[in-house]
Amino acid sequence: MKFIHTSDWHLGKSLEGHSRLEEQEKFCDDFVKLVDDNDIDMVIIAGDVYDTSNPPAKAEKLFYKTVSRLANNGERCVLVISGNHDNPERLAAITPLTHEQGIIILGYPLSFTEKAKYKGFEIIEAKEGCLKIDIDGERATIITLPYPSEKRLNEAIGNPSNDEEAQQTYSQRVGEIFRELESNFEDDTINIAVSHIFVVGGEETDSERPIQLGGSLLVEKKDLPTKAQYIALGHLHKPQKASHRLNAYYSGSPLQYSKDERSYAKGANIVDIKAGETPIIQSIYFKNYKPIEVFKCNGVEEAIKICEDNKDRDIWSYFEIKTEHVINQSEIKQMKDLLDDIIEIRPIITSEYEEEEIDVKEKSMGELFKEFYQFSTGLEPRGELMDLFLDIISEEGDLENETN
Repeated sequence: MKFIHTSDWHLGKSLEGHSRLEEQEKFCDDFVKLVDDNDIDMVIIAGDVYDTSNPPAKAEKLFYKTVSRLANNGERCVLVISGNHDNPERLAAITPLTHEQGIIILGYPLSFTEKAKYKGFEIIEAKEGCLKIDIDGERATIITLPYPSEKRLNEAIGNPSNDEEAQQTYSQRVGEIFRELESNFEDDTINIAVSHIFVVGGEETDSERPIQLGGSLLVEKKDLPTKAQYIALGHLHKPQKASHRLNAYYSGSPLQYSKDERSYAKGANIVDIKAGETPIIQSIYFKNYKPIEVFKCNGVEEAIKICEDNKDRDIWSYFEIKTEHVINQSEIKQMKDLLDDIIEIRPIITSEYEEEEIDVKEKSMGELFKEFYQFSTGLEPRGELMDLFLDIISEEGDLENETN
């Protein structure tokens, strides 16, 4: 049996207000082709399908269309669990439609599907947190733990009944569920675990929403399902192995979702697996449809030249500019006219400011605000920002006059 493990698609995500949907559409098209070209029997998506609990309609449409293409009317099994960004009820709301196509969507810890027979596979057993499938005579037992927030965890296993249970850590309770679920594993079946958790020691990036509070929602490696031949994890955006001892992997996200994700390639794992044998794991890599670049410049002139040199590239860009003076709006406009999708221009002022006493009565509020903004950001305030500030000041003045 051959399956592909992916996660953290974050459909609908933006970069500082800039939509990534066009890149996500390209990824989804390429992913379907990749799955077809590699004769994949099953697709596992380990959570964070969407970026928010209330995703835009275009993101939902893209997901439905993609998983339908992957399943191909029951020719292929597609298994999806929810992550910490997903609304489990909303994600699973289409189950009556997707189940007919061989798409299994599980929203809550210990969610379950139903027995069913499709063109390419059969669900021969289904119960809380576990399903058993048959694909061309090969049987697999899959245990699932969609994102277990503390609330969802308590709902799944019940509130503590005594002091000893009350003192169990989050990790211990997750481990207890895994140990109970892996009792479903059999010697003559392929045994797989799927979850969306943060395993201790995992390497984070800026684009993940933290699920740990002071370390309380971390899962110890010893609490992972030790009998699983492969553990498909979601949450962390950097592809990585979560345990030296176990085949526990984060596939990572398909796109660069923050500037600190530039240093490594994005991809997924193709796993060739047989019952009772060590799986063969192949990392495959995705295209970088629109790279994130960070340019560090000595002066505005160098920044403008970089914009000129890169004007034909389709990139997201951040600029860090060492400068002795405030970057004015005409310089910013010149940069943005040359290069599209500049996300941030951050001046690093190298000159030292001398303290000076200012008589606020000698300057207007507009002049004081402009100087403060320049001092704080190194940028000249935009015209619309100045207009907004002056409007607010004017309204405040009118209000004071009415009060007096």
